[in-house]
Amino acid sequence: MAVPKRKTSRANTRHRRARWKAEVPDLVPVTTPDGRELAVPRRLVAAYRRGLL
Repeated sequence: MAVPKRKTSRANTRHRRARWKAEVPDLVPVTTPDGRELAVPRRLVAAYRRGLL
């Protein structure tokens, strides 16, 4: 495992953490085989259309 050579300052650590943001998934309306209308993430559209989820 990699080990840092020196301690990262508090300012640098907080600056790095502040820039990270979680993204809201892009939701797409999908009609499932059983007739339900759902809003699902784009990466799961194929699974919902096939009835796997």
